[in-house]
Amino acid sequence: MLFPAVHGNAGEIRKGAKDVIIVGGNSAYPPYEFLDGEDKPTGFVVELTRAIAETMGFEVEIKLGKSWAEMREELEAGKIDVLEGISFSENREKILDFSPPHSFISHSIFTRKGVQPASSLDELRGKEVIILGRGVMHDYFEEEGQLVHPIPASTVADALLLLSSGKYDYAVLATLPASYLIKDMAITNVEMVAKSIDTKKYCYAVRVGNQAILAKFNEGLALLKETGRYRELQEKWLGGVDTTYVPWTWLAKYSLFIVGLLILGLLISIIWSRMLTMQVTVRTAALEHEIEERKRSARELGRQQQQLIQADKMAALGVLVSGVAHEINNPNGLVLLNLPLINEVMRDVSPILDAYYREHGDFPMGGLAYSRMRHEVPHLLDEMQDAAKRIKRIVDDLKHFSRKSDADSKEMVNVNDVVRTSLRLAEHALRRSAIRCTVHYTEPLPQINGNAQRLEQVIVNLILNAAQAIEASSRAKPAAALESLADGRKSSPDNSHTENGIFVVTAYDHEAGTVAVKVQDDGIGIPPEHFPRLTDPFFTTKRDTGGTGLGLAISAQIIREHGGTISFESLPHMGATVVVTLPVAAVEVHT
Repeated sequence: MLFPAVHGNAGEIRKGAKDVIIVGGNSAYPPYEFLDGEDKPTGFVVELTRAIAETMGFEVEIKLGKSWAEMREELEAGKIDVLEGISFSENREKILDFSPPHSFISHSIFTRKGVQPASSLDELRGKEVIILGRGVMHDYFEEEGQLVHPIPASTVADALLLLSSGKYDYAVLATLPASYLIKDMAITNVEMVAKSIDTKKYCYAVRVGNQAILAKFNEGLALLKETGRYRELQEKWLGGVDTTYVPWTWLAKYSLFIVGLLILGLLISIIWSRMLTMQVTVRTAALEHEIEERKRSARELGRQQQQLIQADKMAALGVLVSGVAHEINNPNGLVLLNLPLINEVMRDVSPILDAYYREHGDFPMGGLAYSRMRHEVPHLLDEMQDAAKRIKRIVDDLKHFSRKSDADSKEMVNVNDVVRTSLRLAEHALRRSAIRCTVHYTEPLPQINGNAQRLEQVIVNLILNAAQAIEASSRAKPAAALESLADGRKSSPDNSHTENGIFVVTAYDHEAGTVAVKVQDDGIGIPPEHFPRLTDPFFTTKRDTGGTGLGLAISAQIIREHGGTISFESLPHMGATVVVTLPVAAVEVHT
C-alpha cells in the first residue's frame, strides 16, 4: 500500500492518526525495489518496509526517485527520512547510520559480446567503466583515485543501454538488478564476464543522529525475522540467486494467446484421435476375413497406444522436474545468501576465540578441540558454498532442459557449451552405470544460429542411447562367453574390451563451414537391417524397457530444422558412431 504524502520537517516522525515516515529508494533496482506496470513501488525491500511499518504501528510514504544520486541528495538534505536500500561502507558510516543488513548485494563486471572480457577490477585499470552514479562502486573508485575512469549513469537501466550502444566497453553493476534488466529490456549484446567480484551489506540508512527512526526499523526487522515473515518475503523475491522476473503486464498480454494455443492443441488431438479411430475401423473391415492380419493390427495398435502413453509420461516428467527444481532452488538460494554472512561472522569472532585460546589453552568447539576447528571451519564453509553452487548449477540445467522451447526462437550458440550442459544432465545416468565418458572440445569453435535447448535435447538423447547400448553389450558378454566355452573357442584379445566407454568430440570444418559433434560408443552396435528405419517415428528395439521410438526421430527433425545432418556408422557388436553436423552462422563464416 502506497500512503499519501504528508508534509513536515524531514528527520522528525510526522504525527497524524499514526506516525508517518518518508522512505526513499531506487525506482529501477529489481527485484529489490522498482516501479511495476502501474508505476507503483514494489519489490523485496518495498514489501519489507511496509511489513515493518505494519508491525511497528507507523505509516510510510515510499518515494522511489528517478535516479539514485537524487535519492542520496534528498536524504542528505533532509527531504526524506530513510533510504530503504543502500550498501554499507566505512566512509558512508561517517555521515549515515545503518541498520543490520536485510540483504547482500554482489557486483559483477558486464561487457558487450565480442569485447575482451575482464575477470577482475585490476584488469579494468585505466579504462572507462560505467557505474551507477553515487552508488557504492562510484564511491569506491573515487576513493581509489585513478584505478579506473568512472562513467556515472542515473540508473542501472541507463548504464546497460549505454554499454549496449557501444560507446563504452565495460560496466560494474549490481549482479541481480542488472541480470533482471538485461532480460526484461531484451538486451542481447551484453553479458556478465566476472560474477560477484565484490559483495556489500544492503541496509536501511538514516542521517547520523536520527536514531529514533532507525530504531523502529531495526526492531521491526528483528520481529519479522522471528515471526517468519522476513523468510516468506525473501523466498518470494530472492528464493533463487538467478530468479527470472516476469512482469505481470507480459503475462496478461500473452495469457490469452497461450490459452488459445492450448485449446487449438486439444482440438487437434481430438481430430487426430477420431482419425485414428476411423483408420482402425476401416482397417478392421478390410481385414475382416483375414484373422491373422486382424490380430497383427490389434497388437500394433496396442503398441502405439503404449508408446503414446509413455510419451505423455515424459512430458509430465518435464513439468515435475521444473517444479522440483524450483523447490530445491529456494532453500539452496538461502544457503548461498547466508554463507557469506557466516563467513564474515567467523572472521569477526576468530580474534576473540584466538585470544581466549592463548590465555586459557585449548577448549572444545562442536565436540572437537578449538586448535583443530580454527583451521577446519573455513574449509568446511568453503566446501558448503561450492556444494551449494554445484546444486544450483545442476538445478538450473534441469530447469532449462525441461522448459518448453519455441522452435523458431534462435540465437548465437556455442556448440561446446551445448555439449557441456548435456553432459552435466546425463552425468548421473553415466555414473550410475559406471560408464566412462571422454570428451574433447575443439577450441575456438565458431558459433551457430540455433536453439540451445533443443540441441541439448539431441545430445542428451545420443549420450543416453550410447549408455544403453553399452549396458546391453555388458549383458550380452556373459552369454557370449558361455557360448564360446561350449564350442571350445577362446575370445580374441583384439576383440575384447577391458572398459566400456563413450567418446564425445567437437570439430570444425573450415572449408565446409560446419561444426560437428561426434558421439561414439563401444556398445552392442546397430544391426545393418535397422539402418533404414533409425529415424522413423515409433521404431525402437527397446519396447520391453519403455522405449518409445521417438528419440532419434525427434532428434533428426531438430537437426533438419537447424539446416544440419545426422549420420550413423556401426558394425554389429563393434559399437556405433553418430555424427551431428551443423552449419556455422553466416557472420562467423566471414570472420
